[in-house]
Amino acid sequence: MTKYNLVKNAAGRMVPTEINGKTLVPFMGIGNYRPTGRKYAPPIATCADYPSDGNKLIPSLKEALIKSGLKNGMTISTHHHFRNGDLVAQQIFDIAFELDIKDLVWFPSASFECHSTLIKYLEDGTIHHIEGSMNGALGKFTTEGKMKGVGVLRSHGGRYQAVQDGDVHIDIAVIAAPTADTFGNATGDRGPTACGLLGFALADSQYADKVIIVSDNLVPFPCVPWQIHGNNVDYVVNIDKIGIPEKIVSGTTEITKSPDRLLLAEMTAQFCEEAGIVKDGFSFQAGAGGTALSIGTYFADACREKGIKARFARGGSNKYLVKMLEEGLTDYILDGQTFDLEGVRSMRENPGHLNTSPFTSYNYHGKGNFSSMVDVVILGATEVDVNYNANVVSHSDGYLLHGIGGWQNCLFSKCTILPIPLFRDRIPVIKDEVTTICGPGELIDVIVTERGIAINPLRKDLIEKLKNSTLPIKTIEQLKEEGEKICGVPDKPKFTDEVVAIVKWVDGTVIDTVWKIDK
Repeated sequence: MTKYNLVKNAAGRMVPTEINGKTLVPFMGIGNYRPTGRKYAPPIATCADYPSDGNKLIPSLKEALIKSGLKNGMTISTHHHFRNGDLVAQQIFDIAFELDIKDLVWFPSASFECHSTLIKYLEDGTIHHIEGSMNGALGKFTTEGKMKGVGVLRSHGGRYQAVQDGDVHIDIAVIAAPTADTFGNATGDRGPTACGLLGFALADSQYADKVIIVSDNLVPFPCVPWQIHGNNVDYVVNIDKIGIPEKIVSGTTEITKSPDRLLLAEMTAQFCEEAGIVKDGFSFQAGAGGTALSIGTYFADACREKGIKARFARGGSNKYLVKMLEEGLTDYILDGQTFDLEGVRSMRENPGHLNTSPFTSYNYHGKGNFSSMVDVVILGATEVDVNYNANVVSHSDGYLLHGIGGWQNCLFSKCTILPIPLFRDRIPVIKDEVTTICGPGELIDVIVTERGIAINPLRKDLIEKLKNSTLPIKTIEQLKEEGEKICGVPDKPKFTDEVVAIVKWVDGTVIDTVWKIDK
């Protein structure tokens, strides 16, 4: 077992100063870390090395990987716009195994249960470790200390930041594209396997040493609109099918029918009304879970009743946001990820449905981003503590089960609200201390539970606005006590002193450590 030099960071957590041979910077507090130097740049290329007719088509993915110089220890990136319907990542590592390539770093923008088949390659050493979300079976595998290297969890914006800053050097990027031309221009909003936008592959295309486009729908040059520029692409491969678009659906993507969750949505919507958030020209972002979708429909209803419209809605797009756009209740959808096939259709057809990327929306090492311009964001959490710190990657049993996604980045909105049940599976959600800190409490403004609403004491403005509310306003300590009165106080998970993963903050510093579970 590797021994790590640990230091206490500004969040009070013990974090390693080095993993996987790389030096780390501990979390310093919100806005206290200032990067130095210049952006990373890929190797300079020359047109002399590329076909003058623009045709970069290669017969197979295997040949493209070989031409890209695939060798031991490289970092291979993929995107997750197909979510649980991805068919390309498996092929990459099947080829690597066939070629007896070892110790690869897999750098996905996210993983899903469909990627659990890659565990065999983590076991045999084809893949050394994952720098990306470790969900489901991959999360369990990691938490049990079975991965050879240490995993790294980043937000979507943190991933772009890491590539841009050179923290992660991508040797080969493999981008699954629903439509492309043989020059490498590519888009995700059309074709038989259309998945929406390809924003999570943008950094990969811009900064990787070699870029491979894999498509099942090649069209004559030019492929328009191009979301990925062919000038950044080395090789194009045509295969039978790159993904299953029906499986891009995230979670429920249907409005919840649970009475408790509907109550959460109703209370959250009322809170936003009384706080003065819902007004002409406001902006919002809500996830694709059933509770968040319900809140979005409340916003739509409020717009109709008041005769107002939102200036923009940040997505994940879904059929409910599309309905708002097409009904004229919002001017724009600024889409970061397409959550259903109606969102894909809308992106093709509606000029007000814009594809964005982590660079524009979330990158903390840029000259501003969209996150802080959003009036209200509705997010979930697996745990919250009495200091309003929140966890989204692990559960109270200590196991990694989720990725961060854009969650951390969204915390910079003008008002961050977490509608969460007071308990799940008879385990209280509000604790003295979260298992893993993903977001510092100073950025989380409101906790909405079915038994009461807690406003962060730092938000004196919200406390003043809601002082005469009929909503059940309570302290976070009161909510914690209520949960424990109903469920009791659960035992804390037991860990060894082995580091299995780290959680990066949006600026690339380390906010927390994930420890091996002691079974």
